[in-house]
Amino acid sequence: MYLKLPKSESDTRLAHLFSALDTSDASWDTALVFGRVNLYYLTGTIQDGVLVLRRDGDVQFFVRRSFERAREESPLDAVYPMKSYRDMQDFLPADLGRTFIETDQVPVAMLDRLQKYFRLDAVLALDPVMLNIRAVKSPYELAFQKKAGRDHDVLLMEVVPEILREGMSEAQLFGELYRAMMDMNHQGVVRFAGFETEMQIGQAGFGTTTLVPTCFDGPGGMMGASAAIPSVGGRDRILAKGDMVFVDIGYGYCGYHTDKTQVYSFGGKLPEHALSLHEECIEVQKKAADLLAEGNIPSEIYADVLAGLSPVLAENFMGYGSRRVSFLGHGIGLVVNEWPVIARGFDSPLVENMVIALEPKAGVTGVGTVGVEDTYVVGRSGGECITGGGRPVLEL
Repeated sequence: MYLKLPKSESDTRLAHLFSALDTSDASWDTALVFGRVNLYYLTGTIQDGVLVLRRDGDVQFFVRRSFERAREESPLDAVYPMKSYRDMQDFLPADLGRTFIETDQVPVAMLDRLQKYFRLDAVLALDPVMLNIRAVKSPYELAFQKKAGRDHDVLLMEVVPEILREGMSEAQLFGELYRAMMDMNHQGVVRFAGFETEMQIGQAGFGTTTLVPTCFDGPGGMMGASAAIPSVGGRDRILAKGDMVFVDIGYGYCGYHTDKTQVYSFGGKLPEHALSLHEECIEVQKKAADLLAEGNIPSEIYADVLAGLSPVLAENFMGYGSRRVSFLGHGIGLVVNEWPVIARGFDSPLVENMVIALEPKAGVTGVGTVGVEDTYVVGRSGGECITGGGRPVLEL
């Protein structure tokens, strides 16, 4: 579905951003938005350019490529073509003053090119400001995520069992997953934040390959195709009877994502101790979901959940061995890994209509990674699941 961002959505988001900038730094002068996802969020187009906000309320969007498409897609009025930052000199002062920039996304070389034409009195971090704004979803955004969640549940509960067959490789599983997703309503791309993060659709694998350490900050593991491409299934690992299958993938619809994990046992039952750990993960998810209420503190939810784990689950909770992650859940929206995070250090209260994926998981020696993941909307009295909820291991 090819949709354009309504002007009312863009206007509201820009108003929230101006207010948040004032709160973050009372003496700011300029904000420059370069990141493609942030550009889409604010302007309705993901074309290459820079959005400029001035403290007096002026908003201008300078586009390198494609100006024609940006002008067609964006509801903004002030959209201008740009070949280089020099072209912005006719519209902006030489001194941009105290300037917000996405310091996590803008390379030094890009900043150097900008500073050939403009002086910055100070560089302020725009990233946390944008993450906080994007964390709370509008009804417009929630409609896309709820649609993604419904399709996601069908995919993992009905389609994947039909895909799995004895003798297929992990690489074939990835290929057939992608084809099945595209035959549904999937947007074709699953976006993750983070410097040079490469993750095609998520993590999936058979048995103990899901315990292999990875550079991705998640509880699951993956061998991948090679040392150069560790983020796609390998061709050598073949599905056999008795294998555990782990599928942890994102699903995107019209830019917005949900996250869900399902574990399967293929041609046999998993060991009882693995099934027991999986069931405890389901109970942990239910407990955490009940705590996804407006006003609750993410760090306190995290501490509460960890304090209630059984010693057996705690041993390899959220990973395996030395590669355990220090969170229980994460915000999700235009990218899979957003704010807030259910972890230590996240002390700002939850707000209604934040969307959070809860993923209690554990590595099991000789078996693989078990556990669940589902996506929830923060409510006034607890989380609303939009991906079906955690299920027992599905025997095939």
